[in-house]
Amino acid sequence: MTASLTLVVLMAVMFGAGITIMLERSLTRVLIGFLLAGNAVNVLIYLMSGAPGLAPILGEGVDPDEISDPLPQAFVLTAIVINLGITAFMLALIYRSWWLAQLGAKGDLIDDEDEDLLDAEETADLIRIAAADDAALKELIEASDEEPDDGLDDELELEASARDRDEGGLDERGRRSTEDER
Repeated sequence: MTASLTLVVLMAVMFGAGITIMLERSLTRVLIGFLLAGNAVNVLIYLMSGAPGLAPILGEGVDPDEISDPLPQAFVLTAIVINLGITAFMLALIYRSWWLAQLGAKGDLIDDEDEDLLDAEETADLIRIAAADDAALKELIEASDEEPDDGLDDELELEASARDRDEGGLDERGRRSTEDER
């Protein structure tokens, strides 16, 4: 194995700085330390992959000892994706922590109180509108000089029951009839 001394020193410094910064209390410093340690792992995987060689494709006239190992490349790509996902999660935690710190003692409740106040005002407006509509309808009914026609209601009931009987829905006593009774 022919590892470059410069890359070994770089990896060691990145690991040391990353772990040291990660031990701080601030979430931003924890994120920076995590990024340094993640990149140090990528350099370590690169160093452990061995000497560079030909493309990892076996073909005619290619000696298998001269090709490079594709597995370390896959490991590095996977580590980069995992590092990116954890970084996004940490950034979300940092933003949420900063946002809650800016709100102080009220915490998460500011938006909820505003929404509750708006909902209460809308409900009160709807109740006032409904009460005004009911009062207007009541005034119209009281102001009307028409009298209900009781005979018309009886005729409509008889007509509806006759139609139901013709359709086979109700019998003479107003009950639903079954197939056996028909």
